[in-house]
Amino acid sequence: MACRPLVSVYSEKGEATGTSVKMPAVFQAPIRPDIVGSVHMDMMKNGRQPYAVSAKAGHQTSAESWGTGRAVARIPRVSGGGTNRSGQGAFGNMCRHGRMFAPTKTWRRWHRRINVNQRRYAICSAIAATGIPALVMAKGHCIEEVPEIPLVLTDKVQTLTKTKEAVGVLRKLKLWREIEKVKSTRRFRAGKGKMRNRRRIQRRGPVVIYNQDNGICRAFRNIPGVTLINVDRLNLLKIAPGGHVGRLCIWTESAFKKLDSIYGTWKKASEQKTDYNLPMPKMTNCDLSRLLRSDEIQKALRPPKKQVTRRVLKRNPLKNLSVLAKLNPYAVVEKKLAKLVEKQQKKKRQELQDAKRGLPGTTKLATVDAAASGGKSRPRKPVTKGPPAKEKKEKKEKKEKK
Repeated sequence: MACRPLVSVYSEKGEATGTSVKMPAVFQAPIRPDIVGSVHMDMMKNGRQPYAVSAKAGHQTSAESWGTGRAVARIPRVSGGGTNRSGQGAFGNMCRHGRMFAPTKTWRRWHRRINVNQRRYAICSAIAATGIPALVMAKGHCIEEVPEIPLVLTDKVQTLTKTKEAVGVLRKLKLWREIEKVKSTRRFRAGKGKMRNRRRIQRRGPVVIYNQDNGICRAFRNIPGVTLINVDRLNLLKIAPGGHVGRLCIWTESAFKKLDSIYGTWKKASEQKTDYNLPMPKMTNCDLSRLLRSDEIQKALRPPKKQVTRRVLKRNPLKNLSVLAKLNPYAVVEKKLAKLVEKQQKKKRQELQDAKRGLPGTTKLATVDAAASGGKSRPRKPVTKGPPAKEKKEKKEKKEKK
């Protein structure tokens, strides 16, 4: 919020007149972009016109379903013959020349009711934001060379009638760069608005707020991007276009002085609005770092914990041998013994299997074991080695000679 007690007044030549005006209390109102955004959206909805498609659209034909049994869909079909249209599907939203799904009606809920106090809160927040240079620059306005924000001019500006004079005032106040920026953004609209008498769009420039129109509207109205508003009829759609606070405002001296009577202060109620006072900020001091360093808060805080306690990872002793050894040192010996026993049992089991299969070197053992066991299984025949391959070959050759 703008906290300067006084604001300098500038002439139409861009020079300080030496007089100053007291900063109105509305510039210290809390800035609530959330309220400004919601109120702006509802106000934009209130400017809509109802629209709807014709109630007869898509139903201006005689169509009837063919029913079942003809291997076609049961959608109503155009009657008659001798033309392509006959037999075509009708009425449905999936059909050519059919009605739309859920046809729009004029009794839709177009408008929104806005609480009066909420509307006033939004406009107060928007006005307060115009007095903060950082927010004005964040909105995109070129105010690097502007002498002061908020910018207040003498009431002589209200008597200007020529655009040439208004341009001269803007040049002297180093605001012509802002107008050139607006002119450079003029472009064709994307979409169907080009066909509806709103072909071109451009960015917003400064807003001139006056008390009495003695020719000022005629002087400034043809400058691109400039908006003119009477101080008695301030509009949120003009002060915070798009629901974004921080538009560049140029005030006349009488309009600036009138703000206290319109919106009042915290000590004095408004003269034009019944029993209305400015909204109270939630925090009287918004400097959080200063609040945290204050003695009152520091006394209530406990001393900082400088001892670092590291979290110990709990491991599963059934999966981690080192943890198991800490709990049960004999577990390592038991594991080794278990492995040794397992190895011996595996070896013994393999020998028995080899003996049952009658592998070389285990034949006698297999027959003896089978006989000793007294089982019904027949003992395997001993494996006898046949004659070597050389002897077989010699016998074959002898037979062939005979």
